[in-house]
This record gives sequence, C-alpha cells and structure tokens, in this order.
Amino acid sequence: MHAMARTTDNRTASSPWAWAMAGAVCGALWAVLQWAPASWVQQAAYAASAGRVVLSESRGTLWHGSAQFGLTGGLGSAGGLRLPGRVQWDLRLGLGSLHVALRADCCTLAPQLLELTPGLRSWRLQLAPGESTWPAAVLAGLGTPWNTVQLQGPLLLKTPGLNVVSAVDRVHVEGALSLDMVGLSSSLSTLRPLGSYQLSLQGSDQGGATLKLRTLDGNLQLQGTGGWTAGRLHFVGEARADAASEAELSNLLNIMGQRDGARSVITLG
Repeated sequence: MHAMARTTDNRTASSPWAWAMAGAVCGALWAVLQWAPASWVQQAAYAASAGRVVLSESRGTLWHGSAQFGLTGGLGSAGGLRLPGRVQWDLRLGLGSLHVALRADCCTLAPQLLELTPGLRSWRLQLAPGESTWPAAVLAGLGTPWNTVQLQGPLLLKTPGLNVVSAVDRVHVEGALSLDMVGLSSSLSTLRPLGSYQLSLQGSDQGGATLKLRTLDGNLQLQGTGGWTAGRLHFVGEARADAASEAELSNLLNIMGQRDGARSVITLG
C-alpha cells in the first residue's frame, strides 16, 4: 500500500513539471516560427517549383518579407532572369488556412490576396479578384524555347476570383482567369509587333477547366483550345502567318511547334 501511495505521489508531483516542460517546448517552437527568416520562403519556393522560381536576397521574416523574384530553367540550369524591383509577402494563419498577400514593385498596384487550405490528400487555393501587369521578357529565364523566342511586351493578368480544389488526384476549378498579351514582339522576327492575344482559363461544370487562346489582332494568328482534367493539362493549337508576313515569321513558326506548311501545330500534354 505504501509503495503504491508513493508511486501515485511521484506521478502527481511530476505532472506539473511535465506540463511546464511541454509549455516551454511549445513556446520555443512558436518563437522560432515567429522569427523564422525570410530565407525559409526562398527555400520552399525553390523546392516546390523544382528550381524554376528563385527568390534571392531575401529580407525580413517568414511572415513579413521580401526578395528578388526570378525564373530559371530548373534544377541545375544556368542563367535566369529577375524581375525589376522586389516582391513582398505577408503571411497570416487563419482557422485551418494560410492567408497570403503578395506585392511586386514592378507589376502590382494592389496586393494580390490568396488563401491556401490544406487537407488530408487535398488542398484548396482561393485567389481573390485582382489584376497585375508583368513583363513578358522574364519568361526567357525559363530556358528553351523562351530564351530563343525572347518575347517582349506586357502580360496583363486578371481574375474576377478563382478557386482551385485538388482532392484524390482530381482538380476542380471555379471562376476564371485571363492573360492578355498586348503588342507582343520577338527577337526571331523583324515584324513588330506580332500582335495581341488572350489566353483564358474558365472553370467548368464538370469540375475541370477549359483553356482558350485567341488572337485579338496582328499578323501572327494564334488559336487553340485545351483543358485541365483529371489533374492533367492538355492543349492543341496553331500559329499561322498571313500571306504577306509568312517570310518574316518563318523562323518563329519553326520554333513554336511542328511546322505544317504555313502553320505551326502546338500541342501540350
């Protein structure tokens, strides 16, 4: 009886110490996370994009930081191009979600707001309404074929709101996103500009999304359709020059896809 009483007393006495130790560990972990350096975001972006997105010269913390933003051809690739100015981010934890506000010195007039909600074998990404303008020249940092085509011109990205839900290898898209490419030119053609184009993404009732590429104006005609189903992207389109500009656009058509007479067939996925 006395031995059992002593054991119970020992457990009772050690319990406050155990709780105190657990509290100290949790406090230390929170302090580490609260003051975690911005380089954590830099490393996460590099790993998640397989080396294609490079954040350099990071400053601040994990929650409030900034960095130079650049694109490369992936792991082990040489070169790359950076946006002018810096990209800033603000992260905030919500109830089971992460709220993100992104700003770019060169390209956004207002912060772009995102919300990421992870789950068991699933995640949801919500993109708030917004618009921004990006230089097409930065795409050359991705390597072939972008560094050969070397596009010049503004890329206007707009959305009235977009939700992307991934669950058990299936993707459901709600909302829309459009990319207007205005007055594009290329180092492979003396014809300037080539034209203006729009690439739109539209969520579908079946759960996937549809892609559409169309020409707004110009001598280089681009068109195509595609979709995002079962977690995979597929796209079929063509680039075609009008009769008066075929000679000036021949080199560009050879690079853009499989050449078929006056047109070039573009396939993805």
